[in-house]
Amino acid sequence: MPGILVGLLALSLTAVPGALAAPFAYVSNFGSGNVSVIDGAINAVVTTVPVGTAPYGVAANPAGTRAYIANYGDNSVSVIDTASNTVVATVSGVGASPSGVAVSADGTKVYVASGNGAVSVIDAVSNSVQGTVSTDGALSGIAVNPAGTRLYVTDFSNNRVIVISASPISVVTPIDVGFSPLGIAVSPSGARVYVANGDGTVSVIDTASNTLVATVPVGSPSLSILVGLAVSPSGSPVYVTNAGENTVSVIDAQTNAILATVPVGGSPFGVATDPTGARVFVGNDADGTVSVIDAATNAVVATVGVGAHPLAFGAFVAAAPSAADSCDSWNEGAAKKSNPSDKTLRPQSDRQQHDCDDEDKETED
Repeated sequence: MPGILVGLLALSLTAVPGALAAPFAYVSNFGSGNVSVIDGAINAVVTTVPVGTAPYGVAANPAGTRAYIANYGDNSVSVIDTASNTVVATVSGVGASPSGVAVSADGTKVYVASGNGAVSVIDAVSNSVQGTVSTDGALSGIAVNPAGTRLYVTDFSNNRVIVISASPISVVTPIDVGFSPLGIAVSPSGARVYVANGDGTVSVIDTASNTLVATVPVGSPSLSILVGLAVSPSGSPVYVTNAGENTVSVIDAQTNAILATVPVGGSPFGVATDPTGARVFVGNDADGTVSVIDAATNAVVATVGVGAHPLAFGAFVAAAPSAADSCDSWNEGAAKKSNPSDKTLRPQSDRQQHDCDDEDKETED
């Protein structure tokens, strides 16, 4: 693992809409080989899902029915059914040391950035690799624009972002940014790309011209190490983790001014907002916790213990699935669970089971 990643033991978190309304956060625990599932309604871990070796990046599909986990240690992607919280597929054939994951807006494609310079395309129906493009860099973060036509990948070895055409998958152009870029996110409008750099700056890219239009200094120049980045669903603010100073900085997307600096846990890495933008989840690598920030007050309202080295890398927001679809999926899992030999399927939480039971009663009435 590259030096900066060894120092930070990168983590991966994504806010995933829960099966019934409140968000669920799927936190990959790099040191534990599993994913902690946090119920956003109660800010507590409701289950833990075993995945591959050294899970790193996480991304949910827009429907909120699947979470994709990049397993850095065994070069695979685990596919989690979010209704049953079980791994339903393991995808091999991606690049070596996969870290970043992103899902297209229509949910049909999953993109994986790997340390060996490969970007892999996974078909979400067949859960198989359908294509790969190679670069000459060491890749980390990846984001896809709302139109699904462009991918943006951080190359921390060459201090640049690589723009990739989604179809056919091919390199378009590199863009120089700050030192050792890691986290990356596209604005909801698709007009801007934000990049977290290890030198304590955020690079702002105009997607129409593929040019750098602003560089935002964050924190102390001698201490600041920026890692994860997320954009609010409304387009502003932008949240960036500072692993060097144990904080999250809140940036106004219109003025690029720092609005607030929020103290969190040790070595914060990944960051993601819930589907409404009301809560911000932060994975703290050094102390094995997730900080939950109230976006209205920019204050930590909960700290949730998870596994070893919770890896939070990448920022993404998915729409909550319908209750009917979620209950159908859960009920299917519950039926299988009635077989005593099947120990794999379980609901996200007691809250989900209760609500699905209520829906069944209403249907019967």
